[in-house]
Amino acid sequence: MGLSYLVYPGAHHTRFQHAIGCVHLMQKAVRVLRFKGVEISTDEEEALQIAILLHDIGHGPFSHAMEHSIVEGVDHESISLLFMKELNAVFNQSLTLAIQIFTGEYPRRFMHQLITSQLDMDRLDYLKRDSFYTGTTEGNINSDRLIIMLNVVNNELVIEEKAIYSVEKFLVARRLMYWQVYLHKTSMVAEQLLIRVLKRAKELIASGTNLNASKALSYFLYNKVTEESFDTRTLSVFSCLDDYDIVLAMKEWANHDDYVLSNLCKMVINRDLLKVKIKKKKPAKAKIEKHIEQLKQKHGLSDKEASYFVFTGEIANLAYTREKNNINILHKNGKINDVIKVSDQLNLKALSKTVTKYYICYPKSKH
Repeated sequence: MGLSYLVYPGAHHTRFQHAIGCVHLMQKAVRVLRFKGVEISTDEEEALQIAILLHDIGHGPFSHAMEHSIVEGVDHESISLLFMKELNAVFNQSLTLAIQIFTGEYPRRFMHQLITSQLDMDRLDYLKRDSFYTGTTEGNINSDRLIIMLNVVNNELVIEEKAIYSVEKFLVARRLMYWQVYLHKTSMVAEQLLIRVLKRAKELIASGTNLNASKALSYFLYNKVTEESFDTRTLSVFSCLDDYDIVLAMKEWANHDDYVLSNLCKMVINRDLLKVKIKKKKPAKAKIEKHIEQLKQKHGLSDKEASYFVFTGEIANLAYTREKNNINILHKNGKINDVIKVSDQLNLKALSKTVTKYYICYPKSKH
């Protein structure tokens, strides 16, 4: 949930809880499919549980905020796979099948779809869990009903026609949760500030400034880590990182001499964030320049320093992609159709279109 607790104080649940929840749902799904005559061996069942348990293990501190800040262009899926391969070596190759299912190399495609698709155990857990802890009832989906209606045809995951309304609610819930929680403007600007804290810290270190941080965080601040250089040692150090390393560093850096670093840290720690405005159109260049000039004059900053506090970006929301991993509905006569074609909900077609909004962030007048 990253920094969502700044908006929803109850959102302090962890990725570990989510991983355990996913395993629980996977066990239910396996029972349902076996009951319907789908053969799943004991080895496949164990591999499915391992794969879903470890699917998010590559996430760094504060969820997605850290994905491209601590390491250079290495996403969490790649790090998850590195962890799985390392564990596979430790556990005498007993994760080989789980890795094949996770990467989609295993011929029984529905198993990969249970891990990652548009109606997987991951989404069924996090929507309901995040909805509960944030108190936003819009995400409260009927995961039990959706799992009971799962089936497999030609090695592809399908959902029986009776569950069409539950699928519709699931897609609408996903759309609403993205606007209301995951892309909420306050947690979004806090996440952007956090990214900039680490960017500034790396910049200062590169110019010869010494910054105090935990051993694990220092390793990533003082070394350039790319996918190619992500070795066993790096993985071991990465596994020591959590939210506390980042919070402790920000508390330390809030008193630093560098105006940019100290103020970015104070904004996050004190929840005194930048002002953010979200519009349907891109902000005018003149408006951005105006805010930059005001900041430069007020605090004697350079263009580069001011750009840490005045910036723009875009957010996109897509509840359903029609190009890949469709949610296929199984009719009583054996026909299979994409949920969009079957649904009589006019707004489902709209859910398969990306909605993009643009934001501008700048300091409140008192800063």
